[in-house]
Amino acid sequence: MKVGVVGAIGYTGSAVLGVLSGRPGTEVTVVTSRGDAGRRLADMLPQLSGVPGYRDLALEDPADLEKIKEKDPARFPEAFFLAVSHRASMALVPRVLALGAKVIDLTGDFRLKSPLMYPEWYKCEHTAPEFLAEAVYGLPEIHRAEIRKARLVANPGCYPTCVILSLLPLAEKSLLGPDSPVVCDCKSGVSGAGRSASVPNLFAEVAENFRPYKVVGHAHTPEMAQQLALAGGKPLRLTFTPHLVPMNRGIEATVYLDAEKLPPYPELRDLYEERYASERFVRFRGEGAVPETADVRGTNFCDVALFRDEAAGMLKIVSVIDNLARGAATQAVANLNLVSGEDEGLGLASAALRP
Repeated sequence: MKVGVVGAIGYTGSAVLGVLSGRPGTEVTVVTSRGDAGRRLADMLPQLSGVPGYRDLALEDPADLEKIKEKDPARFPEAFFLAVSHRASMALVPRVLALGAKVIDLTGDFRLKSPLMYPEWYKCEHTAPEFLAEAVYGLPEIHRAEIRKARLVANPGCYPTCVILSLLPLAEKSLLGPDSPVVCDCKSGVSGAGRSASVPNLFAEVAENFRPYKVVGHAHTPEMAQQLALAGGKPLRLTFTPHLVPMNRGIEATVYLDAEKLPPYPELRDLYEERYASERFVRFRGEGAVPETADVRGTNFCDVALFRDEAAGMLKIVSVIDNLARGAATQAVANLNLVSGEDEGLGLASAALRP
């Protein structure tokens, strides 16, 4: 299968290329970078220079996609990963689809269903709203059947992947609602902010430091609420606070709920065990196990555990993912596998990179 990556030099783009290097039957034929067109991929990403198919690839300008297909249609990709900044995919998606390729979009540009939500949460008007209804939210545990038939997949955000999977069994039983607030306290490694240089992400600013950011109004909030409400058939109250921790990659979410409004703890454990028993990439952990980001590093796994705080009358749900893997690249490749009719786990690692 011929594949292209737009935005190949960023953290998510390079992570996608890393995963694709181990996917059988894959040929990466087009890689783009608006600022580095003409340079060799292997020179820009030396960690990938040992991959035979990447050694002679040159970065191209995404503005030239139509010219690339016209010049050499035989090498034009059947599917593209869009690993670009938010808003950029609004212009790219119509072009790529018109060129006959499928799209796995790693931005937030097609995750929300209503164009009216974009001015509020992304501070922009949506310039391609006609594609919002067609886009399938790329969380296989919810939308696997729709993904298989899709030509446009909106790959989920990293925080939403972690939070949604921690709450999905409850949502599907309509156990979440407006009368029971959901508190999502989440932490991410610095790579979640992308590769572009910025003062808050300098080593001296991050090391020996721990801080919340976008405490109110983070754009991932409506994405979580939308999917959980769809799963449960009713709206819910959800508050989300992200924090930056001094590590490269990984996300941990601790979710708090009022246990008095939920079934007894043993029933909840049975509910989670049953829901995730057949999901190969969600591991519901045993009694007393505490998920750690090191357990999932470099993999497509999400580890989930439940804890009942009797004294406080609260249920605590802990979940972990790798933000560059399950939160981006491996989930994107899993979605490629589904849209191309392959096994969902084709090319995905089964063991974490620990230590």
